[in-house]
This record gives sequence, C-alpha cells and structure tokens, in this order.
Amino acid sequence: MAKIIVQNTGITVLSVDNEDYISLTDMATAKDGNNRSADIIKNWLRNRYSIEFLGTWEIIHNPDFKVVEFDHFRMSAGLPSFVLSASEWIERTNARGIAVKKGRYGGTYAHKDIAFEFGSAISVPFKLYLIEEFRRIGQILFLKFDALTESFLLCTSLF
Repeated sequence: MAKIIVQNTGITVLSVDNEDYISLTDMATAKDGNNRSADIIKNWLRNRYSIEFLGTWEIIHNPDFKVVEFDHFRMSAGLPSFVLSASEWIERTNARGIAVKKGRYGGTYAHKDIAFEFGSAISVPFKLYLIEEFRRIGQILFLKFDALTESFLLCTSLF
C-alpha cells in the first residue's frame, strides 16, 4: 500500500496482481468530504458513459467478464430508476477492474485506467493532476531501477 498526494488529498494505491488500484473513495473525498464519497461513486456508476467505459475495459482485460449482465446494465444505465453499487457490479458481471475492500484501508478501489476516468467525476484538473502524479512516480521508479541495474552490472563485472 502506498499513498500519493493529489491536490492536497492523500490517495491510497494498492497493488493487486502487479497492477495499481487507486482508491475511488479517497478521490471522492477530495470532492465533497468523507460523508458523500459513497454517493459520488454510486452516481458515477449510474451514468451510461461510465457503464460503457467499465464494460469495455472489462471486455478487453477480463476473459471471465459476463457480457450478458453488462448488456443488462448498459440498457438500464441513465434511467431515473437505475441504481448500481460497486459490489453489485462486481458480483453480477464478475468484474475485476473495480474492487471493494472491507476493514482497514477499506473502500472502493479501481484499476488505474478506471480511476483516471473516475477522476473526471471529481474535476478535470483533479484528473490531470492524478495522471501527472502517476507519471512522476513512474519516472522516479524507472530512474531508481535503472541506477540499480547499472550498479548490479558494475558489481558483476568486477568479479
């Protein structure tokens, strides 16, 4: 687990199967505080565009995704009576791009691709700062890895 800071808000990042999952709960807190984060996530999930994005991401990355269930959600998305929680999305479609964690560090997490898209629900500047922070951290990690590799090669050449 790691924390990144985006516009003065701590955002939790978890590693799941060597992929970064970002806390949507933390991101939503940046918009309206702790009390409304679940509502912000649910409202985002109600949107037809969000469902299209999630379903397309799952089709590309998840061979076990239940496309028939996705079609049901896609047809209902945007209607006034349509309500969807992250847990229901996961259970009914076998989605793996979103995860719900209980207990310590609990909340709703999403693969970084999905989290970046969710950033638009917070604000366009927030989304862009989130992407920039990930790029910055990735660059630092690459430079550290490159330096370690050079050191290792130097040490092995001495023997």
